[in-house]
Amino acid sequence: MRKARLSAGIVLGVAAIITPLAALAGPASASTPGPNTPESVPAGISVASLPGTTVFGSTPASTPEDVSFILKERNLDYLEAQAQQGFRKYLSVGQFAGVYGQTPANISALTSYLAQFGIKTEVYADDVDISATGTAGEFDSALSVTQNDYHVQAFAARDGLGAIPAQNVHGIAKSPLLPYRLSNFVLAIFGLTNYGPYASQAVHGNTKDLKPQQGSSNYCLALTGLPDACNLPSNFAANYNLDGLYAKGADGAGQTVAIVTLAAVDPGAPQYFWQNIAKVPNTGRTLTVDNVDGGPGAPSDASGSGETDLDLEQSGSLAYGANVIDYQAPNTDPGFADAFFTAASQNTASTVSTSWGEAETYLESVILSGEEASTYVAAFDEAFLEFAAQGQSGFDAAGDSGAYDASSEIGTTNLSVDTPADSPYLTASGGTTLPFSGTLTGPDGSATVTVPAQRAWGWDYLWPATAQINDESEAAAAEANVVGGGGGFSAVEPTPSYQQFVPGTQNFHAVQYLTPTDYQTIVAGLVEPTAWSFNPTPGVTSGSGNGRAVPDMSADADPLSGYLLYEPSFAGVGEPVLQGDWGGTSFTSPQFNGSTAVIDSYLGHRVGLLNPSIYRAAQSSGNSPFNPVNTAGTSNDNIYYTGNPGEPYNQGVGLGFPNLTKLAGDLG
Repeated sequence: MRKARLSAGIVLGVAAIITPLAALAGPASASTPGPNTPESVPAGISVASLPGTTVFGSTPASTPEDVSFILKERNLDYLEAQAQQGFRKYLSVGQFAGVYGQTPANISALTSYLAQFGIKTEVYADDVDISATGTAGEFDSALSVTQNDYHVQAFAARDGLGAIPAQNVHGIAKSPLLPYRLSNFVLAIFGLTNYGPYASQAVHGNTKDLKPQQGSSNYCLALTGLPDACNLPSNFAANYNLDGLYAKGADGAGQTVAIVTLAAVDPGAPQYFWQNIAKVPNTGRTLTVDNVDGGPGAPSDASGSGETDLDLEQSGSLAYGANVIDYQAPNTDPGFADAFFTAASQNTASTVSTSWGEAETYLESVILSGEEASTYVAAFDEAFLEFAAQGQSGFDAAGDSGAYDASSEIGTTNLSVDTPADSPYLTASGGTTLPFSGTLTGPDGSATVTVPAQRAWGWDYLWPATAQINDESEAAAAEANVVGGGGGFSAVEPTPSYQQFVPGTQNFHAVQYLTPTDYQTIVAGLVEPTAWSFNPTPGVTSGSGNGRAVPDMSADADPLSGYLLYEPSFAGVGEPVLQGDWGGTSFTSPQFNGSTAVIDSYLGHRVGLLNPSIYRAAQSSGNSPFNPVNTAGTSNDNIYYTGNPGEPYNQGVGLGFPNLTKLAGDLG
């Protein structure tokens, strides 16, 4: 059966019976494989290479599994070029499927082949994603693999980021096989490994150094110990001039905002936040929860429900006239991919955000070790390309470990950015710190911290105070707090055309507090540093870089000048359900998501992928809608990248922070 879509779909006929793979003849010549020649397809291959992983048995044949077959989009070069230039006319889902989706004959051939083994399939309306359900034994037979059960150890929380819990998962030891006539149009198979590697990009302040002031007349001081860490979406709207669009009567009415997430929402949390905390007007809009692939299970703080809550709270508060959809899926490759393809195939939301991801270096390591599909990035890009073609704006959080995204996931100390925020077909949302002054209190005293002007978010400004109040070296404080807005150059995605020739996108200035040392082989073919040497007073250096530059634009993401979060799941771990001092690029992604729905309602049409338009607008002499935050030096960095004076772009904040009302005028 097909996933529902708004426009009419094509009804597929039933193909002739296809011989099971196990009964196929031997391979034809390597240069011209025959139609029945078994060919490998990129897939998640093995979790065995993860540290501490042990195998404890064969996966029972009756184990139910959800597996996604991502098909190759046709006319891909033309589609990518159109997306990077900006579409002049948006497509319906049916039009997209007809031009860029796979052919009905190919889809029928694949679904009929899988049906022979008892596997049921649902073809997404875009003709790019096929969701398959069956048992481990059925997929083993259809794909000529054997699945084992593995125990993967937990990865501890660090740098304000949440832990990845220990997991018992299934996996395979070799690539799956399909007949060549099928494998030549299948890009990736997700789901033969169900390990959940994705982490949210929400960060809480270092609560051990923040002491609430009992009896204080300042609500935020009483709650967090900081005077400016309890911001609401209304503060974002005022700081970045979304208020100018509200004044013109735009509130997101007629639009739908959506989030893609890998943890269940706390029931009722977004509505409570909208009504009782943000206190936005009640417009009668709807909140729909779409459990993709069966959903992520029950809400809990450990699984990341706070991320889902905040995404809905922030985007829905800013676009308070818009309907809201929560696409929540299991924390797996097929869950994450299917959630994006569901949002695209329904084409209901005009703007979509996520705040989940993983470091490029981590992804590279699991691809080289055979644990992940080599076509992983291309598969997700296909969903984002569909967003662009249909006029759906897409946003992702750029990460919260500054220029060293992999340090919090895999422990390497190389420069790295986050994926899928590195996709040229999403708008990567970075972080700044708003001006504030506050006091940290630790076992060895107190220290005042002051940020005089909005800057790139990097916790280097905290290191001296943290060292003082905890009686530790500044080097130790630095290495324990490598926190800031993600940014840098992608090692995976090439420079998109909209960034080429934009000053700052292929050069940089930097302040190198941390010099990578102790290079080790992470997996075969990947050698990375695993330690740092520390320089407390670095000078400004410069250089050039290649690849997609991240982020695209930024707003306040620092917990110390951050936001209130309402999360009922906190009660399950003995914490207050309303907390201040929350931040991370997890906030800027849904905030730009909701803001774009307001822009769409103001203009009366979708603006689609923002990137081609905002890079043009930022180069408008003296008339840019962005403040580029371009001071070069240690007062403005993301723990490495700093400003590019006189240029519209730097890797610390992208194009900078926007005036959203002015940006709406440029987009119109």
